[in-house]
Amino acid sequence: MERIPRGASHGPRPSRRTVLRYGGAAVPALAATGLLTGCGTEPATHAGNVLRVSQTGDPKTMDPQKQGDMTSMNVLVNVFDTLTVRGRDNKLGPGLALTWKAVSPKVWRFTLRPGVRFHNGEACDAKAVKFSLDRLLDPATKSPIVELRYVDGVTVVDARTVDVHTSVHDPILPDKVSLFGGVVVPPRYLAKVGDDGFANHPVGTGPFTFAHWQRDHELRLRAFPHHWRGRPGPDELVFTPAPNASSALAALQSGEVDLVSGLTPDAAQQLDGYPGVHLDHHTGIRTSYLSLDTLTDGPLRDRRVRQALNHAVDVPLLIKAVLGGKAQEVPAMIPRGAFGFDDSLAPYTRSVGRAKDLLAEAGHPHGFHTTLTASNVDANVAEALSGLLARAGVHARVNLLDPGTYAQRLTSDNHGALGPLYLAASTVWTLDGESMLQSNVRSDRRQSRWHDKRADALVDSEELSVEPATRRRAFSRLQELVKTEAPFVSLYQIDNIYARNNRPRWTPGAAGVLDMAGAEVTR
Repeated sequence: MERIPRGASHGPRPSRRTVLRYGGAAVPALAATGLLTGCGTEPATHAGNVLRVSQTGDPKTMDPQKQGDMTSMNVLVNVFDTLTVRGRDNKLGPGLALTWKAVSPKVWRFTLRPGVRFHNGEACDAKAVKFSLDRLLDPATKSPIVELRYVDGVTVVDARTVDVHTSVHDPILPDKVSLFGGVVVPPRYLAKVGDDGFANHPVGTGPFTFAHWQRDHELRLRAFPHHWRGRPGPDELVFTPAPNASSALAALQSGEVDLVSGLTPDAAQQLDGYPGVHLDHHTGIRTSYLSLDTLTDGPLRDRRVRQALNHAVDVPLLIKAVLGGKAQEVPAMIPRGAFGFDDSLAPYTRSVGRAKDLLAEAGHPHGFHTTLTASNVDANVAEALSGLLARAGVHARVNLLDPGTYAQRLTSDNHGALGPLYLAASTVWTLDGESMLQSNVRSDRRQSRWHDKRADALVDSEELSVEPATRRRAFSRLQELVKTEAPFVSLYQIDNIYARNNRPRWTPGAAGVLDMAGAEVTR
C-alpha cells in the first residue's frame, strides 16, 4: 500500500487512484457493453421536436405538495408554475406573481399575473393561491415541504392580490415560493377528482401538460400552447429514470435520450471523448458536507477531534483527484453565490500533522475507529474521505446505503440513524444561507446534531431579521462559530454536469433544476 506523507498538504500530491486506493475503494468502471454501444458512430436521432431527458430516478408522486425532493420537482416544475422564479442570472423574478412586498413585518403581499389559467381552463387567481397554500399547510396533506413553516394563513385581498401572514418576519419568503412552496394547484379540479385522481393526472398552469406516466420507464409531457410565457421550445418532453450511469450513457449514445442529468464527475470523465457525446458543466450551488454526531458519547463530542477531522480532509485534493476539478471548496457550509457567504473566512489548513496533534491532545494518540455512512451514489467520495481520514489515524469504515434507505434515515427523528459521520448534500435553491442551515444547525431542527445556544441565537437573527445587513452579520458570525466548533466537515459545492448529444441546447441555473421550457431541439 502506498503511504501518504505525514504533515501539511504541500509538494506533490497523491493521484486520484492513490486517494481511492488508500480508502480501500476500486473505482467502478461503467459497464463496457453499455459504453461501447455505437462507439465511433453518431448517436441515433429522434424524429420530431421531442426532448428526452434522463435523471437518476422517477418522481415520488405527481402531486407537487406531497413531495420534497429535487428529482420529483425537476419534472413537476414543467407542469406547474410557482409564484416567483429564479432566472438564469440567479436573480429572483416574477412568476405567477408579478410583484411582492412586505406590507408589515408579518405580512407579505403578492400581486398576481392577470389572465393565467390552468390547463383545464380553470382560473388561476387569488382564491387558487389561498387554496394552494392552505392545502400545503394542512396537516392532513402530510407535506414534507418545510420552507413555509412560519406561514400562519392567507387572505384574499381581491381577485389578483393575496396577503401571506407569518408568525414571525420571514425575510426570504419570496425566495421560498420560487420552487417547492410556491406551486399553485387548481381548487375545482382537485375537489372533483380528489388527491389520488390529481396525482394520477395532474393539472397545472405550467409550460407542459401531463400526458402519461409508466413508472420505471417514461413520463411524457406535451407543450401547452397557451402558456403565459408562450409556447415552450419542445413539442414533447420525456423523462426517463436511469439510476445506473452506464445505462443512462448507453441510452444517450444509442439516441434513446438526448440529455443525461445528475452525472457524477467520475461518470462524466469516463464519457469524455466519445463521438457524439458532449459534456457540459456549469457552476452549481449543491453543497456537500460531513455531519458529525456531537451529541452521542464518543470522540466526536470533543471539539479538538472534530477540528482534527477538518484538518485531515484535504478538500482541494478531493476536488482535484476525485471530482475532476468540477467543484469549489466551501469554508463553512454556506456556498459561494448564496446570500450570507463570507468571502473573508478562510477554510481549514490541510495538515495531517496538525490533525494528529489535536487527536493526541484529545486523548487519541493512536486515532480511533468510526463509521462513515453515505448513499451508494456517493461511494467514490465516501471512500476517498475514508482514505484521507486514515492518514491521520481516523479509521472510518464506509457504510453505503441505497438512496431510499439513506433518505428515510436522514429525515427520521433518530439523529443517530446514519451513525457518527454521514456524507450529505443540500441544493441551496433559494440562494440564501438559511436554506443550507435551516435543518442542520438550530438545536430543535430535524437534522441538528449540535446544540449550541450561540448558534441558536444567530439562526434566529438571520432567519427573522428585517434588515439584510443584520442577516449578513449573523451569517458571518455563524460561519465563524461553525468553523471553530466544527460540528461539520465542510466540503464543496459541485458543478452541475450534463452529457448530451447534438440535439438539445439548454443552460441551467445554479440549482440545476430541469425546467426545460426554454430548451431548443435541433431536428
